[in-house]
Parts: sequence; structure tokens; C-alpha cells
Amino acid sequence: MPAAGMPPPRLSPHPSEWQALRLLTFYRTIIAGLLVVLYFGLADSNPFNVRDPALFTATLLVYLAFGLIAGAGTRLRWPGYRFQALLQVLADIAALALLMHASGGAGSSLAILLVIAVVVGALLLPGRTAYLFAAVATLIILFETGLAGISAEGTDAGHITRAGLLGVVLFTAAGLAHIVSLRARESAILAEQRGIDLANLEQLNRYIVQQLQSGLLVVDAGGNVRLANDNARQLLAIDDARSPRLEHLAVELADELLRWRNDRQWQPQPVEVPGGGARVVPRFSELSTSSGKGALILLDDSVRLAQQAQQLKLASLGRLTASIAHEIRNPLGAISHAAQLLQESEPLNEADRRLSEIICNHTRRVNEIIENVLQLSRRANSQPQKLRMADWLDSFRDDFILSENIDAQQLALDIDPETIEVHVDPGHLHQVLTNLCENAFRHGQGGDRGVKLRLRQNPNGARLEIIDNGPGIDPETAAQMFEPFYTTAASGTGLGLYIARELCEINQARLSYQPDDDGHACFRIQFA
Repeated sequence: MPAAGMPPPRLSPHPSEWQALRLLTFYRTIIAGLLVVLYFGLADSNPFNVRDPALFTATLLVYLAFGLIAGAGTRLRWPGYRFQALLQVLADIAALALLMHASGGAGSSLAILLVIAVVVGALLLPGRTAYLFAAVATLIILFETGLAGISAEGTDAGHITRAGLLGVVLFTAAGLAHIVSLRARESAILAEQRGIDLANLEQLNRYIVQQLQSGLLVVDAGGNVRLANDNARQLLAIDDARSPRLEHLAVELADELLRWRNDRQWQPQPVEVPGGGARVVPRFSELSTSSGKGALILLDDSVRLAQQAQQLKLASLGRLTASIAHEIRNPLGAISHAAQLLQESEPLNEADRRLSEIICNHTRRVNEIIENVLQLSRRANSQPQKLRMADWLDSFRDDFILSENIDAQQLALDIDPETIEVHVDPGHLHQVLTNLCENAFRHGQGGDRGVKLRLRQNPNGARLEIIDNGPGIDPETAAQMFEPFYTTAASGTGLGLYIARELCEINQARLSYQPDDDGHACFRIQFA
């Protein structure tokens, strides 16, 4: 396990580490080349105080050749990074030690290059390896000083002191470089992690922006559109070929933005979208940027907002009517029971008996309305099943004929093809068809034609039609008949068609009315 405070080890070197190693080879080649130029160009002045020209020359040329070979190895990244770094730093230490030995030992002007080599090694391979480089360099310097001491020329105490001080400098430089390397690696890992977090955050923000149901525009201080999500592009018909300026995309929207900037209390008005005829409702928020005050614009389709408001109102109305229905039910039951008891009274005359019948009839009607309202309020979710419609309609026809006591010829089936299948809740479909068929028989004209159930397949899915033989429905009634509590019958509740349409919608189907070619009433259920 890594020590506390140390970055976790990586299985493969980071690309920046190979880049640092290539910089080392470039530095080595430059230094070796300069030493060659200075040594051979100023041979008469002996700038490095060389005492062993043969050793100095051979070491210098081999060092230059090694620099070129090492540069090719780092380019190919073979062998591995750690092996190359270790070999190159040790080769630097050995070559520089030989050059120092040939030019005066620890007192040579090339000693600073040895310190640099140890520091570079500590930066490339931090940890214990950094102190290994310092130890190797110090031992070589001490060995060279001892070797010079037993030579014919001998050495003085100053050389030994300089060698000791150079060793201290090497270990100090290795330690400082080790600390700097650790801090640099921690910073690099932290920066890399921050970069990943920022990339993930940017991706998340982009996803959120695109998934917004509202259109979103970001406009800078100059009126240029900097960002637009898919909904905004669709609402404003934005494409890459159009100008990114807001006034070129929607003049009315740009005017509303200008009014809002001049008066933050301004309530933006719905604006018309160019070309489509649709109207959108804008909402503005200020964005502070380095280039000035920008704006965040949210666009909502006015039709969709109206539909949402209508749905909320209907939901609230449904809860209210359900509560009222519960409250009415108890006194209604008492009234109905009292009327029935009154009918059983023997001294009741015919006029009073007729009044009690009226009370019972109307209480039954009110109770039916209450049942329908409660059915809407506690309506269960759809549980669709895969139905083979030919078989299911045959079964429905038989049940309806028995329950309504009608002739079999009065309810006809026309199915083509026989293999049509739909996904629908069979209970909901049975309730819808029962209501539509009852209405068809109630308002039809009888005769041989009766009511026909016609099933066809079209590009949008299956379509079931309920056609009677009546005169059809007048346009004024057809426009309102799906509204709750609208009825033309004296004894009707006006909820049958409304409930039928609601049941179709929760099953992903659509109930509509359109007269057939002969003008007879035709209700269509379009399945998804």
C-alpha cells in the first residue's frame, strides 16, 4: 500500500512522464554537444582543466552517442519507462563522474551538472529511487577522491571537504526534488480528477438542458444566441444556416427581452413564432458573464401550458365533485328510502303516488350521476393485454345480445383481416363498447341494418368503428357531446361519452366522431 500522502501508483506511465523523459534526452544531447564544442574548440585554453585528455575525450564522445540513442528509445517508448529512466540517470551520473575525475575531481566545474542529474532523477522516479541516485553519486565522488588521494599527485584536506559538501548537496537536492515531485504528482492527479469531474458535470448539464421540456436560449449582452436546446430550436425553427442573433430569429421575442431589461417588473407577453403561427410564453433571467449582462430565456408553448392548466383544473374539479358526491349520497339515500316507504302507504291517493314515483325516478338518476362521478375519481390504471380482436368481438357480441335481448342480426361484425391484435384493457374496452352500442341502438332507427362493428388495420394501427343506421348527429351536438354532463336525453347523465373517451385515452387510444359516407353516426376508436 502507498504511504500516507503519496499518490496511488499507476500501472502505466502518464504521457506527461514520457514527455519529461524526452526532454531529459534533449537536454543531455545539448549539454554533451556543448561540451564537445567547447572542449575541442578551445583546446588551447583547456577550459575544463582536463588532466586526463584521453579519458575525457572518450567519455565525452560516448556520452554524446548515448544521448542520441536514448532519444531514439524514448521516441519508440521501448524498453519501458522505468527501465529507461533508471538507465539514463545512472548513465548520466557515471559519465559526469568520469568527466569530473578527468578534470580535477570534486573541485571540477562540472560538479553542478552532477547535481542537476540527481535532481532530474528524483523528479522522474520519486521515492526511494531519488535517494539511490544521490547515494550512488556520493559514493562515486568519495571513491574518486580516495583514488586521487593514493595517486602520485595526492590530495589535500580541501578536496575531501569539497567531496563531503558535494555529497551533502546531492542528498539535499534529492530530498527537495523528491518533495517537489510528490507535490507535482498529487497536483497532476488532482487536476486530472477535476478535469474528469468537470467533463462529467458538463455532460450532465448538457443532458439536463436537452431534456428540459421548455425551450432554453442563452443570449449574451450583444443579443447573440450562445446556446439553444433542441426544444428551443424546434419552437423557433433554428438551423445552422440562420443568423445567431435573437432579433433575426424572433423579432417579438427580442423586443420582449429589451422591455424586460429596461424594466425588471415587466411581465413578458406571449409572442408569435415566425413561420409556424404558434405562440410561446417567454421567461427571462439574468446571466452575468465576463462580456456583460446576458440573459437566460425559457420558452413554453402556450398551447401546452393551457393544456396543463386545464388538466390541473380538471383534477381539482374531480376531487371536489367526488367529495360533493359522497356528501350528497347519504341524504339522497334517505330521500329515496322515504319515497319508497311513502309508496307503500295504503291511504295514498293516485296523485301523491305519482309524486312519489317522480321522487324515486329522480333519486335514481341522481344516484347514477354520483356513481359515474365516483367512478371517474377512483378510476383504476389501465392493465392492457394483447387481444385477438376477432375472437374478443365475437364474445362481446354474444354477451351484448343476451344482456340487451336483441336479435343477432341487429349487431353485425365486419373484421378484416381476422388477425388484428391490439394492446388494451379488456374491461375498459368492454365498458366503452357497451356504452357506444347502447347509444347506437337508442338513437338508431332499427330495421335490418341495426348496428355494425367494423374493424380495420391502417398505417397508424387498428381502428374500430361503431356505426348505427340513424340520421347522424348535428354539428352543434357533436362539438359538445364529449363534454361532461352534456346530454340531449331527458333521463341521461351526460357522462357516458366523457367516461368512454377518458377510458380510451388511458389505454393509448383515441375516441372520435365522424359521420360515415351515408351520413349515419360513426364513432371511431383508433388504437396505437
